[in-house]
Amino acid sequence: MRIKSIFYTLLCFILFIGCKKAEDPIKEHYLDFSKRDDQLTGGIKMIPITTPIGKFKVWTKTVGNNPKIKVLLLHGGPGLTHELYESFDGYFPNESIEYIYYDQLGSYYSDQPNDNRLWTNERFVEEVEQVRIALGLNKDNFYLMGQSWGGILAMEYAFKYQKNLKGLIISNMMASASDYNKYAEEKLGPQLPPAVFNQIKKFEKNKDYSNPKYTELLFKYYYTEHILRKPLEEWPESINRCFKHINSNVYVFMQGPSEFGITGDASLKNWDVKSKLKTLTVPTLTIGAKYDTMDPKHMEWISKEVQNGRFLFCSNGSHLSQYDDPKTYFNGVINFLHDVDSGNFK
Repeated sequence: MRIKSIFYTLLCFILFIGCKKAEDPIKEHYLDFSKRDDQLTGGIKMIPITTPIGKFKVWTKTVGNNPKIKVLLLHGGPGLTHELYESFDGYFPNESIEYIYYDQLGSYYSDQPNDNRLWTNERFVEEVEQVRIALGLNKDNFYLMGQSWGGILAMEYAFKYQKNLKGLIISNMMASASDYNKYAEEKLGPQLPPAVFNQIKKFEKNKDYSNPKYTELLFKYYYTEHILRKPLEEWPESINRCFKHINSNVYVFMQGPSEFGITGDASLKNWDVKSKLKTLTVPTLTIGAKYDTMDPKHMEWISKEVQNGRFLFCSNGSHLSQYDDPKTYFNGVINFLHDVDSGNFK
């Protein structure tokens, strides 16, 4: 009897292990590159794109295999890099989520043509569409996630091409430049020590943006409160590298030289899409944070304005909540992806 019992227990264990594997074929093949054309490059592809002034290439890197969840990451700036998303390596693979790093045209790992005619929302939208096609993303698997400027680009893409999307994530970006400016000027600026804020405003009034003291004040008093809430010496290497690789020409042309809103002759100065949000039907997650440069109440409003939205609030986070409130940030993003994929999104 004892032998039979041991045999039965062993058989049950083998069947259990077999069932576990059968239940999760995606996890089993998540890191299998053997049938992909980018195996030798570790997932990196230089994708050719066509623009009004010629052809260029943009850098992408795919991590993992998941036929149902593929997340294309749109970085901020404009003119920053995919490097601000590198913390995703510590969270997405364990959930078998496929994700694609991507440097937009003009950014460090992609071609960097020196022509300001390229830096328009409309052209960037068409660039994203060409990347989507090249990577084989479609409405059955394509999630678009944009943070900060990437959130602007994600919204603009969705307005034109939401039929291609399975889900949309707008992280730390409002739907109006003027509302953002007002929040920065009236809410965030006065929270700084008065002497510091007055100094910063004096530099900006004199358009002395390249002054090292101006940069020092921003990093010491503003960035560590509202961009990434850690002492500068504790900032992740990936973020320092991202700032080091910024294309300042693209950034200033579209965003402007000031960190208190979109100012000057910046091309995004009058950007406002609040009235168009109600046209979005795709499942949408908006992310706001208590200490963000963007108003979290505005982000919550966006989630209610779109037809199928959800809001994620990072109570300990700032503009880069994936680094200073990662538990809240990643739990919320991962739950959204799985809920949409399983049909349980509400």
